[in-house]
Amino acid sequence: MQSWHGLDEVPQDWGRSVVTIGVFDGVHLGHQRMVARAVEMARELGLPAVAITFDPHPDEVVRPGSHPPRLTTTERRVELLHALGVDAVCVLPFTLEFSRMSPDEFVQTALVDRLHAAGVVVGENFRFGHKASGDLETLRTLGEKYDFTAEGVPLVSDGDAISSTVIRERLAEGDVEGAAALLGRPHRVEGVVVRGHQRGRALGFPTANVESPPNTAIPAEGVYAGWLQCTQSPSPYEGERWPAAISIGTNPTFDGVERTVEAYALDRDDLDLYGAHVAVDFGARLRDTLRFDSIEALIEQMHDDVARARAFTS
Repeated sequence: MQSWHGLDEVPQDWGRSVVTIGVFDGVHLGHQRMVARAVEMARELGLPAVAITFDPHPDEVVRPGSHPPRLTTTERRVELLHALGVDAVCVLPFTLEFSRMSPDEFVQTALVDRLHAAGVVVGENFRFGHKASGDLETLRTLGEKYDFTAEGVPLVSDGDAISSTVIRERLAEGDVEGAAALLGRPHRVEGVVVRGHQRGRALGFPTANVESPPNTAIPAEGVYAGWLQCTQSPSPYEGERWPAAISIGTNPTFDGVERTVEAYALDRDDLDLYGAHVAVDFGARLRDTLRFDSIEALIEQMHDDVARARAFTS
């Protein structure tokens, strides 16, 4: 498996390949179907399969300030694409100059000159080139010119359209189970564990306060059941995963104003994760965020949350 950041990292002796192209934010079931078709075609032709994705999201460059919350980090996207069977992932830096390429320029520069595409697989609604002037038919016409086939795959499952937009909408509603059904796995929020007010520890439920990258798609405020995983750390916890109760909100009982993502690894009060990179996977929504009249009432509710999270994750 290979990963390249930009076309310059593609090996000079790279031969013909089958290429699939997309932002792939979320790498949801629709994306997975498209990648699977590219891998299938590559195996039929005896060629490697390459996935092209973009960083940053094209909307960040073309329409600054309008870009949607990200469902996956670039690193996570690459990891998920590799897991689907592609032989290489090429992350193309999306710049203003890049956005001004004509469809023909993009095809010749990326698909022909560097990846030597024999086949290209995209979503049937694929648009590319300056001002999104190219579509699937454009790609097929250019394929005839440059000797590759182009195939469009419907991004649907069981009759329902699957899109990153719909997944974001479900997360904004707190419907993490609905989002997971379209992703094919729980939605994940990643970040570094930072020091908070340490109220959870004082209450008997020490939480990991997760500081995620800007513009991360975070579910609606509430309490959730899920999992906490240490993905990068010099500590002995790297690679470990624990059932968790997760809180998203401003801690209204304490008149908080900053929205945080906090995860309590069930029955673990011995973890020191400060500075570690962690992943929070959301399984189910347990309740809304509430303001309690007393600390005792809050603790009682937290015990109930933990019991329900344990039942869900067991």
